[in-house]
Amino acid sequence: MAIKVNLDVVLAKAKMSSGELAERIGITQANLSILKTGKAKAVRFSTLEAICRELNCQPGDILEYEED
Repeated sequence: MAIKVNLDVVLAKAKMSSGELAERIGITQANLSILKTGKAKAVRFSTLEAICRELNCQPGDILEYEED
C-alpha cells in the first residue's frame, strides 16, 4: 500500500509557497519538506488540520491511496 502526498499540487492551486505554509502552521520547512516528499512515517491530525485550514482544502485533497 502506498499513500501519495499531493501537497505540492494543493500549494500551487493556493498560490502559496512551502515556506509561507510552514510559517503559518508553525512547523519547520524541513518537516514540511519531509511531508511533501512522502518520506514522513506519520502526520499528526493537528498538522493536517492546520494545513487544510490554511489551504482551504480537505484531507483527501492532500493524501491519496495508491495500490502497489
